[in-house]
Amino acid sequence: MPALSKETISSLLAPYLNSEGTPELYAQLSSYLDLLLKWNARTNLTAIREPEEIVRRHFGESLFAGRHIPAGTTLLDFGSGAGFPGLPIQLLWPELTVTLAESQNKKSTFLREVVRTLGLKTEVWADRVETMPSNRLFDTVAMRAVDNMEAALKAATARVAPGGALAVLTTQGLVAEADRVIKLPNSASGVLCFRTFHVEHSS
Repeated sequence: MPALSKETISSLLAPYLNSEGTPELYAQLSSYLDLLLKWNARTNLTAIREPEEIVRRHFGESLFAGRHIPAGTTLLDFGSGAGFPGLPIQLLWPELTVTLAESQNKKSTFLREVVRTLGLKTEVWADRVETMPSNRLFDTVAMRAVDNMEAALKAATARVAPGGALAVLTTQGLVAEADRVIKLPNSASGVLCFRTFHVEHSS
């Protein structure tokens, strides 16, 4: 039996998705949640343990970011961890080409298991982003909850294609150079920050 019903997941995600959710999306998120809880019981993928809070904080905020990313065909989830925000965005936009970059072996193994179980085309890059070929650039680079934000922002920026955007889920005031800041639903300080690169930038 799933940890949460599709109806409960739909209700929890309503503030983040408005009317953009589908029964298929909620079914996939339910399977994702069950896998995450199962793996999290034996290996620490996320500090959040309550299923409802995982749906709100991890799924909801990721999907909210997905609704606001600019038009494009490729997305890099920088330091994906347990798949956030990249996997929920992939489920929301199946046509998007998503790469999950995660260098920790236990987490990248989990990501591969989710991709396999849900039948996704998502790529898992099981190494540091800096080891990617230098010409691999993405329309959107997304990230959240990384350890060294300053260093991560520099490495992430180098992967944004000209005309692309950096999307960061963070707390108010942490990304000073953002072009656009959107407050996250049900969060006192959480924001979604965008920085757009209109011309080719130096790394």
